[in-house]
Amino acid sequence: MRILLSNDDGILAKGLAVLEQACDPLGELHVVAPDREQSATSHSLTLHHPLRPVRLGERRWQVDGTPTDCVMLACEMLLEQQPDFVISGINHGPNMGEDVLYSGTVAAAMEGLALGIPSIALSFAGSVLRADAVLDTQVGQVRSLLHHLTSLPQFPADTLLNVNLPAVPGPDIKGVRLTRLGRRVFSDSIKKMQDPWGRDILWIGGGTVEWSGSDDSDFRAVKDGYISVTPLHLDLTHRDVLNTATDWWQAP
Repeated sequence: MRILLSNDDGILAKGLAVLEQACDPLGELHVVAPDREQSATSHSLTLHHPLRPVRLGERRWQVDGTPTDCVMLACEMLLEQQPDFVISGINHGPNMGEDVLYSGTVAAAMEGLALGIPSIALSFAGSVLRADAVLDTQVGQVRSLLHHLTSLPQFPADTLLNVNLPAVPGPDIKGVRLTRLGRRVFSDSIKKMQDPWGRDILWIGGGTVEWSGSDDSDFRAVKDGYISVTPLHLDLTHRDVLNTATDWWQAP
């Protein structure tokens, strides 16, 4: 089994190293990852300048582009054969609720799905500062979960699996829950500052976040100490609205 690994935190990220360790017994690993952090790049492609993949080893590349660039280049140019799975992560921070719209980690897996390859995204649902200390303890749990998911008789069609790991040591993880996306609201996430020359600047980031959702939502699972697995797909069509369109839609 050939597995393509990528991420959005960059080729040197701790989470990617832990993912490699977890996946090592599962198959032949190929790593194609950004040369620097690409968090919150979502599904962006680099269109206005060329990309320069640098080969770091027999099956290891770094790319001066986005996570989506990495997966596209890997599958269409760098690998001799398409991988059987694309696995992205482990992100240093959660990707739950609306986070999946911004996440480069999820986007890398989404690009795999768009190319017809079963794909999985993994994130550490705790603070970035705590990720380095805790992720090493979760290798066994991640390996067990990925072995199960990559061994399914039939991987869910047209679906990627978005995995969030709780911010607890591996032995304290209570199990795995199949979940739906929760909802999150950021407050005070834009800061007004001044640059060294006294000019006003605005910086997006930080602030506080509040989560809400049903008992089977992703944030509740990780809050309770479980691994959350949320199935996602490319089709954003709101079918309930489409089916009731006669109530509000008349062709002009």
